[in-house]
Amino acid sequence: MQLVGEGGPEAVSVREAARRAGVSPGAPFRHFPSRDALMNAVAEEAQRRFRAEIEAALALAPAGDPLGRFRSLGIAYLRWAMQNPTHFEIISSRRFFDHDRSAGVSSDNAELIGLTERTLADAFAAGQLAAADLKQIQIAGRALVYGFARMHIDGHLPRWGVAEVEAEAMAAAIVDLFIAGIARPARPAA
Repeated sequence: MQLVGEGGPEAVSVREAARRAGVSPGAPFRHFPSRDALMNAVAEEAQRRFRAEIEAALALAPAGDPLGRFRSLGIAYLRWAMQNPTHFEIISSRRFFDHDRSAGVSSDNAELIGLTERTLADAFAAGQLAAADLKQIQIAGRALVYGFARMHIDGHLPRWGVAEVEAEAMAAAIVDLFIAGIARPARPAA
């Protein structure tokens, strides 16, 4: 994880991991027979940390407000991606390991997708959503947070007038804008 954090996914090698661990160059091959196996282990740990960030945010979110929980999920996604850009790069890109052959990452990702689906279904059942197409809302929300995270990681935000110190506040603002667009308008008080 440290190698990825310092030099990105390209910096990871079994030999460098061995050197950093202070073991012989061949020792890690007993645990990681290839760079792919090592990258899979890195991806599983990154995914575990990503999920922990989301679970921590949801633990603080209001239980009776599904749309508020959806907001917390989106902001946690963005906060983790912006604070861990190289780890986000690994779990969000198919260039560094085979997502389909990584049972740990695939399972964890499926659980997070399921959590998002349930949260949106709860919001719909509570009358908080204006539209009934929950899959469309889910994909649009994912595209929004993924796109913003990529803009931040790829260094595009300054060109759009968003300074680094403003990025986290802008992330929350775009999640709020999205939620305002999917939420059922409040009925006027009688």
